[in-house]
Amino acid sequence: MGFRDKLIDFAGLTSWRQQQRELGRRVVVTNGCFDLLHVGHATYLEAARAEGGCLLVGVNSDASVRALKGPSRPIHSELDRAMLVAALGCVDAVCVFGEVSAQRFLGVAQPDVWAKGADYTLETLNQDERRIVEIAGGRIAFLELVAGRSTTNTLKKMGATS
Repeated sequence: MGFRDKLIDFAGLTSWRQQQRELGRRVVVTNGCFDLLHVGHATYLEAARAEGGCLLVGVNSDASVRALKGPSRPIHSELDRAMLVAALGCVDAVCVFGEVSAQRFLGVAQPDVWAKGADYTLETLNQDERRIVEIAGGRIAFLELVAGRSTTNTLKKMGATS
């Protein structure tokens, strides 16, 4: 399967999820901007994949990245970001979602495991997102991050603003 084949539009997410259920796969879901792909992302995504049978990554749309990170972001378009994430061997599927919050995405994806970075706790997560995962029977896994590796740090090294 080529990496472009891993891209799922939001309208196709429900049927993709149903296919995974029929195959008996435990679906791990994570989400983020993935603006400048770096070793921290790769390490995190590999650890997320180890939590289940397949990994679905939700990528924030360009508009939602601007709302979250400011007018100078994203650096790369949503399609470029989604394709780069999809090119990683540990990633099974990628879906771009348009909202700042991942609530709607998580509601459709229905993760068995929702992977988040260890910079979060149960208390600091978006509680609406947390409820959607837990009500559907999913669990939340907090994964270690690679110290010093972030898009913000990369942009600072380049002399750019975040």
